[in-house]
Amino acid sequence: MPKITPVPYQTLVRVFEKDGFQLQRTRGDHLVYTKPGIPRPIVIPMYDQVPVFIIRNNLRSARMSRERYLELLGTV
Repeated sequence: MPKITPVPYQTLVRVFEKDGFQLQRTRGDHLVYTKPGIPRPIVIPMYDQVPVFIIRNNLRSARMSRERYLELLGTV
C-alpha cells in the first residue's frame, strides 16, 4: 500500500471536499472545514506541503480511512 506523503494544501482541500466537507471559515492562513455528523472541524493550513502528521490527524478527526483517503487522492 502506498505511503501517505506531504501534499499541497490545494490537493488536500479537494480530497476533503470530495468527501462532503464544506468550507466553514478562513482564519489567518488556515481553512476550517465541517461536515454534518462529524463533531470536530478539519483545519487545513495553507502550506506548500502539508506534513504527514497533519494529514493523519485530519483523517482521524474526519473518521476517514487511509484507503478512502488514497482513493480520493487518486481521483484529484
